[in-house]
Amino acid sequence: MKTLLEMRGVSKSFWGVQALSDVSLTVRRGEVVALLGENGAGKSTLINVASGVFTSYDGEIVIDGEPAVLHSPAQAQRLGISTIHQELNLVQTMSICDNIFLGREIGTAGWVRRRAAQREARRLLARVGLRLDPRTLVGSCPLATQQLTEVAKALSMKAKVLVMDEPTSALAEAEVRHLFDVVRALKTEGVGIVFISHRLEELAEIADTVVVLRDGHRIGQRPMREASRPELINMMVGRELTAMHDRVPREPDPEVPPILVVSDLTVTQTPTGAAVGLHHVSLDVRPGEVVGLAGLMGAGRTEILQSIFGVYPAATMRGTVIFDGRPFVVRSPSTAIRRGIAMVAEDRKAQSLILDHSVQFNATLAALRRFASAGWVRAGAERLAAADGVRRLGTRTTSIRTPVRNLSGGNQQKVVLARWLLTEPKLILLDEPTRGIDVGAKSEIYAIVADLADRGVAFLVASSELPELLGMTDRIVVISEGRVSAEFDTASATQADLMSAAMPAATGHPHPAEEAS
Repeated sequence: MKTLLEMRGVSKSFWGVQALSDVSLTVRRGEVVALLGENGAGKSTLINVASGVFTSYDGEIVIDGEPAVLHSPAQAQRLGISTIHQELNLVQTMSICDNIFLGREIGTAGWVRRRAAQREARRLLARVGLRLDPRTLVGSCPLATQQLTEVAKALSMKAKVLVMDEPTSALAEAEVRHLFDVVRALKTEGVGIVFISHRLEELAEIADTVVVLRDGHRIGQRPMREASRPELINMMVGRELTAMHDRVPREPDPEVPPILVVSDLTVTQTPTGAAVGLHHVSLDVRPGEVVGLAGLMGAGRTEILQSIFGVYPAATMRGTVIFDGRPFVVRSPSTAIRRGIAMVAEDRKAQSLILDHSVQFNATLAALRRFASAGWVRAGAERLAAADGVRRLGTRTTSIRTPVRNLSGGNQQKVVLARWLLTEPKLILLDEPTRGIDVGAKSEIYAIVADLADRGVAFLVASSELPELLGMTDRIVVISEGRVSAEFDTASATQADLMSAAMPAATGHPHPAEEAS
């Protein structure tokens, strides 16, 4: 097969820290290359070099047989390298068509030819299996549609190599299947694809070759069909993870009353009027218990957590919540925090962290009143608490003064957990706790949850990864179309059980949130 991209001996450092050291990568025509590694292994740095984001590096890049020195992302795109980053690069208030051709508008003599652009946009959308009006606002589209819009945008640039960074991390199973169909179609057209994902089972299905990075070095390369899961994990982390999930499901003590009882919870809309669609949800969680929420995307898992945490005004909610033995009127997140409830949001970068501030700032943000005296924050006490929280959770950072954006995804998640532990919560709500986190960091997060549960902290965990729920919880409540459809003891449940309960009934109606999108 013809070689489309070759990176030879690429090295890159930041302020004396070596991010890449003599790394090579080859992508051939019609080949899917999986790029694996823990967070911080160098994957993002390597693709940022390939896409022209980092212009200062050592080594050589050859594109379509010609040596290339990349000075900008625009130049990389002109040479046929298009990158779809994990944080999608779309303008939510613009149409699909305008996003596809942003900065490269189809026009004549200074005038944009909108009809011609829309015809071309329809053609590109059809290539990725979307039958949509290109005038549709991107912000009104589901995330899966936005992902495929990015693919259509790359195709409009006549991409020879398409880099996809965690493209399935927020997609439901059916949406992943559709994306894979698109990837296979692009392969037959001769496009080379670099596919970054932490979901090893997906890579086994879609990738031809796997390249593993660790600590900025290339550890090895294998044909994907010859690489076993234990071998890949060992290459990634440098050690064997004998048990990803160490928690043994336990029977609840009937003598211990639940810390949380939700009865007949119904929420129909957000403060902005967007549809939510929770209907008569009832569940409970006991101290020291880890309860999972399973369901398809849009089923209502996140909305249940947000309702308990006070994201929606009480006026939009019906039903009752009993917390720690007392009725709880959920007025706001600050009310929930004062009562002893914490929430780790699904999107840690957008919802949980202030990326340009330090680890210390982020780790103490929710508990500043602990360090305040007469309106002044006692800096020494705050610093000691942040350092203790970081140390307690094994967070890897050079200093608590380091900007939190410089940490890997797993360590960022530990900073979020450290913040909430300072509030001494009785219940922690976890939404997609290991999304975008490598297998080594996942194992550490699971161990932290298990340890806290053993100390009596209750957890309600929403996750789209069924093996994760089966491995870390005691019970699993399945949500379908905003309703509780089933409940299972983890010890006896299977993935098939959960998927069957999560599927909408044949006579069911679309979830209101999906209708709104």
